[in-house]
Amino acid sequence: MIASTQTNHPLAAVSPAKSPASIDVACARLKSAGLRITQPRVAILEALLKRTAPASIEQIHNDLASTACDLVTVYRCLAAFQEVGLVRLCYFHNGTSLYQIALDGDAAPYHIVSKDSNDVTELDAESSAELRTVVKKIEETLKSRGYTDVSHLVEFFAQKPKNLTRDSGNVAATAIPAAVQQRSQSPVVKS
Repeated sequence: MIASTQTNHPLAAVSPAKSPASIDVACARLKSAGLRITQPRVAILEALLKRTAPASIEQIHNDLASTACDLVTVYRCLAAFQEVGLVRLCYFHNGTSLYQIALDGDAAPYHIVSKDSNDVTELDAESSAELRTVVKKIEETLKSRGYTDVSHLVEFFAQKPKNLTRDSGNVAATAIPAAVQQRSQSPVVKS
């Protein structure tokens, strides 16, 4: 009898993720969207789950084992994941697409992208909540005018302050001038 060291099982060559429940949730979302669970898809999901910040396709591909899949497969899988809402898309200031896992129903975080280093930092919770409120009002206004399938993309690009290190965490709400915060209280949308 000839023994085989290969298997077609989609999880055979994939190391366990930080949270097995997260992989299960992601795979369930793929199945419910009618997508097959394959080794490359699971490997890409695991790479995304291990990251704490959005990553480019090339960064995600580099995180994978050399035999997991090729770069084209990563592009195709991420496009499929985005279509079913399993990843969120954001950008570097030069237009490079970045992807972040989106397992939960929580609102997408807003980011600040450093123009000089391409570091991606999440905007603090308070400022993000204010921004979500404004965006929601604008989306509701557009829907009331008959627009459908309304979505948005907000990214901030800035030179990082000299005193802010890479490990300083989220940007504080106090960093946003009061005048800007007051303007966000009452958005103006003209018809």
